[in-house]
Amino acid sequence: MQRFSLATRNRHFSVDIQLGYSVRNNSAAYRDQKQPSLSESAVTRRQLETRPWQVFVSTNENTVESPTSFIKVPHPSLIMRLFLAVASLALLTCTTSRCIASRPNIVVIVCDDMGFSDLGCYGSEIETPNIDRLAANGLRFTDFHNNSKCSETRASLMTGLWHHQSNHLRLPGNVTLAEVLHTAGYRTLMSGKWHLQSTPPQRGFDRYFGFLSGAINFFTGIDWQTNENLMRLDNEVYEPDADFYSTNAFTDYAIEFLKSNHQARSPETQGNSPSAEDQPFFLYLAHNAPHFPLHALPEDIEKYRGRYQQGWDKIRQRRHTRLKELGIIDDTWRLSQRDPKVEAWSELSDAEQQFLEPMMEVYAAMVHRLDQNIGRLIQHLESTNQIDNTLILFFSDNGACPYNRLNTTGVAPGGADSDIAYDARWANMCNTPLRLYKQYAHQGGTLTPMIAHWPKMIQQNGALTSFPSHLVDIMPTLVEIAEASYPKEKNGVAILPMEGISLVPILKGEQIEQRDEPIFWEFWGNHAIRDGDWKLVAERSKPWELYNLAEDRSETQNLTETYPDRVAELERTYENWAKRVGAKSHKQGLRSNPSKQSQLFDLKTILPKP
Repeated sequence: MQRFSLATRNRHFSVDIQLGYSVRNNSAAYRDQKQPSLSESAVTRRQLETRPWQVFVSTNENTVESPTSFIKVPHPSLIMRLFLAVASLALLTCTTSRCIASRPNIVVIVCDDMGFSDLGCYGSEIETPNIDRLAANGLRFTDFHNNSKCSETRASLMTGLWHHQSNHLRLPGNVTLAEVLHTAGYRTLMSGKWHLQSTPPQRGFDRYFGFLSGAINFFTGIDWQTNENLMRLDNEVYEPDADFYSTNAFTDYAIEFLKSNHQARSPETQGNSPSAEDQPFFLYLAHNAPHFPLHALPEDIEKYRGRYQQGWDKIRQRRHTRLKELGIIDDTWRLSQRDPKVEAWSELSDAEQQFLEPMMEVYAAMVHRLDQNIGRLIQHLESTNQIDNTLILFFSDNGACPYNRLNTTGVAPGGADSDIAYDARWANMCNTPLRLYKQYAHQGGTLTPMIAHWPKMIQQNGALTSFPSHLVDIMPTLVEIAEASYPKEKNGVAILPMEGISLVPILKGEQIEQRDEPIFWEFWGNHAIRDGDWKLVAERSKPWELYNLAEDRSETQNLTETYPDRVAELERTYENWAKRVGAKSHKQGLRSNPSKQSQLFDLKTILPKP
């Protein structure tokens, strides 16, 4: 059998040409037969020129059952002409609606700086009914990891590489998800935070709305560092209006892009004629919530007034209990010690509590508004009958953020005139039951809630998976479900191979306990390797720590002295990886300055003396 493929913007066709057989590749009987090959020496050139041939045309979704799908060819030596003829036939016979590709739409939603236990379906007191509904009808991951930092996570998400290999897309040798899916016939759409080199339209997105940097004022869209307007609509500068709030606006444009795509695809506007818009979509929705500054709408803040009067200690305990009740964690997830730098809530004065409490109220309001907007997106997909065949992935770019940002002393958090972030005190609670935070390679920096929702594929509603997975797995997963081809080169430049594995078997409900290859992290000298249940991790300037995650998921018992041989083995593997991708070695990490990433407000200095 000889197979040829034809790729167009909208469809991919394969043509099987078989000597003396009708080719039905989805037939078990066919798969069990030994089929003759064009290369078999028993078939002479004379026989090839005289024996009848049959051709069967198939698409990615279903075989085409029309009678004209079979063609007898007297001269198979003209095989390329035959392919072109059959390809033309395929284009003609697939103009009916039942030949429209059924590959899923894809929506990847990334939130910003959210802790492991900040969703209702992951143990939080924050009300997130829409995300919870995705979890109840989908699949929750309990061991999915990011790169512990905003732009580094986005680099791996977009490329399927370790972030060092693309250096925020500055280096050659990479392709983005948008570029790969675009060549596979997907409409590529993005709304939200980019935080990488170039711009989304330059890296494969058909439509873009959002900001190009790392953080903005939620009410004005102004960049947090430069005070410039880096908001863009496609390639043009976008000027926010008086009612602008970024979480709402990103969803507005995401839905508007989807409406335009759906209207172009609808039978009312297109009839049965094929169209360049007759294609599935890939939407990358990158929210900046709940990243600092702490900005929320007044009605959302009011909803959470007074909910954090009990302080972080009691809420950590409550979240830990709730996580167990939900089945997300078990006794191997011990509640880590409160960060040694953080005081007990009961030790704070009334003034100190009143200073810190509103920060968490506003943060919770930001998560709540994020959930409401995800609900709007879900409602749109339901109203257009697209929800069942849309894969939705939701996760955070890193763990809770411990920065003690306070640029507007005396101004309450929440409004456009405030520039405040909560510090490590609340971040420690948001990461319950884990240690440390954003930027660290420990669980508190890298472990994120991850939800997959795809009714057509995921049948185990509300299920949990503990399969160890990482951002680099998203590219191969989406390449597989989109039936795309990951290129070996682009414009004459070799493309690095994908570093992850496909998670499609997990989405199908297959029980796979471990992955074959390790997972690695390194950012600013914080670094780690995870191989099976064992994790070797180090803060910058500090020695290795070793944890058996099968017994200690919260990294509370350092086993380096107990298993020195395992430390040495994992270190060798890490060093080889670091050298290959350009990450810092352990020795370089030791030479780095001590970390200052667990930061606290100096309450004695900030607050007036009683």
